[in-house]
Amino acid sequence: MICILGTIFAGLLGLAFGSFLNVCLSRWPLGESVVSPRSHCRQCGRTLAWWENLPLVSWLALGGRCRTCRAWIGWRYPLVELAVGVLWAVSIWPFLSMSLDPNATAMDFYAGLADAASGMIFYWLLIALAMLDAEHLWLPDWLTLPGAALGFVFTLLRAGLLGKPASSSPALFHYGLTAWLMTGAWRPLFTLAFQRLLEIFAAAALILLIRWLYWILRRREGIGLGDAKLMALLAAWLGLPGALLAFGLGAVLGALAALILLAATPSAQRQPGHWAAIKLPLGSFLCIGGVVSSLWGEPIIAAYLRWAGF
Repeated sequence: MICILGTIFAGLLGLAFGSFLNVCLSRWPLGESVVSPRSHCRQCGRTLAWWENLPLVSWLALGGRCRTCRAWIGWRYPLVELAVGVLWAVSIWPFLSMSLDPNATAMDFYAGLADAASGMIFYWLLIALAMLDAEHLWLPDWLTLPGAALGFVFTLLRAGLLGKPASSSPALFHYGLTAWLMTGAWRPLFTLAFQRLLEIFAAAALILLIRWLYWILRRREGIGLGDAKLMALLAAWLGLPGALLAFGLGAVLGALAALILLAATPSAQRQPGHWAAIKLPLGSFLCIGGVVSSLWGEPIIAAYLRWAGF
């Protein structure tokens, strides 16, 4: 019962943060403050009543339209709120289940808490970036670069400081800084940090290589630099295998979207060169791939390795 109630609370909290994210997504591209003025209709400017700001519920009650001018609010609002709510609930469930295990140690508790917190931050960032790229073809550096840094920090936090290093060496959290340094327990953490940095640069380099090859062949930009920074963010949180899985899934989704767009756009069929100039939000597809990789990456990669004979 505690797990269920805690998961429901995390989901409701996710809905609230998803609602705040919608405010950010509407105002960031315009350079507006996310604090003031209060939430209002983007068409008629009327300030919304408190009950019109209830996540998901208000959109359903109003039929997706402004109460005054009947302007269409858009599907993005409920989708973002629902996505954040569901993913936050999914993030907290393993921690709540583990915390009730009588055999769990204090280090297990802290590691689980770090996993839950990192998952919430990671999914919030991915949803924000996916929506910004889908609507504005924009992956702002002030989200991708700090997001990559946070992923790197959380990786080291769980692996070393919370007693879960890559070896049986003592943790800084438990033994203190002096013992941590004197016993050489810092070596696995240093190795992990160096490895993760290599993975981050390798993931970004993959996009830069594709960008360079496209420029050589077509003499125009095919992939933005923001996508390279997004791949670095994915590698920081998921590691290189997880980031490559996200890239593969994103590429497949992007190809499917291009085929659907080509089939649904008669002008693109009549003008063979026209469709190649259409810009698709690769970052949005990478974010979707990142969510899938985070949730089911390990079994997918393991199944692929078995199929490939490794």
